[in-house]
Amino acid sequence: MKISSTVQCSTAADRAAREAATRDLMERRAASTDEAERQELLEEVVELNLEMARGIARRFRGRGAESDDLEQVAYLGLVKAAHHYRLEADTPFIGFAIPTIRGEVKRYFRDCAWTVRIPRRLQEMQGTIAGKLPELEQQLNREPTPAELADCLDVEVSEVEQAMAAKGCFNVLSLDRPAETDADLTLADVVADTDDSSIDQLENVEMLQPVLSGLNERERRILHLRFVEGWTQSEIGKDIGVSQMQISRVLRKTLDHLRTQLTPLPTAA
Repeated sequence: MKISSTVQCSTAADRAAREAATRDLMERRAASTDEAERQELLEEVVELNLEMARGIARRFRGRGAESDDLEQVAYLGLVKAAHHYRLEADTPFIGFAIPTIRGEVKRYFRDCAWTVRIPRRLQEMQGTIAGKLPELEQQLNREPTPAELADCLDVEVSEVEQAMAAKGCFNVLSLDRPAETDADLTLADVVADTDDSSIDQLENVEMLQPVLSGLNERERRILHLRFVEGWTQSEIGKDIGVSQMQISRVLRKTLDHLRTQLTPLPTAA
């Protein structure tokens, strides 16, 4: 499949338009019996959503894999998502594609990017520890012990210790290596000190936008006041002119609807 261009989406309206265009292409592909036309429409879906795949690939840079390799793996995940997405499932394409692409990149690290081979269970345990560590550090105001991590994850201390002992088995790059973006800089000059949480935020916004556009103005305002402005349910009720109990019911119903819409389909294997 030739991948030659991408569509830039800088606003919520752009993302909603991309989602609508993707669905239109998918519907035309489903209705077609011409295999050449179906393949052409599939390629259009992939090209339309390349920016999403590239954004996910960028999130995993600096972990020992080449940027070009990461992008190719992300593209593969996007192609799989386009192949396996089901129109009848009431989920936006982006809600299926992002977990599929992210899963493909993670499998690449798990299966291909290890200098020293260690059991898969320890590779997966390292990922679990990495996901829980910031939360525990914030709670304890210090680095947790292996026993505290094991208790939090409900696993044996020995498993945590083995996973931590294997830390660093990913491929490593010299910090003296020239940076990709500027030959006058080394990798040490440009590598980030901390993870860029903005990528997670962008992914969340991308997944939410098509779903939020389906809410009415009142529901969107209540969500904005509650989760953006930080108002209490009572304050929202006074502003809108209803009781706190009514606001509570609207919030519960709206959030249940969003959870249903955002529950990922099984990702493509």
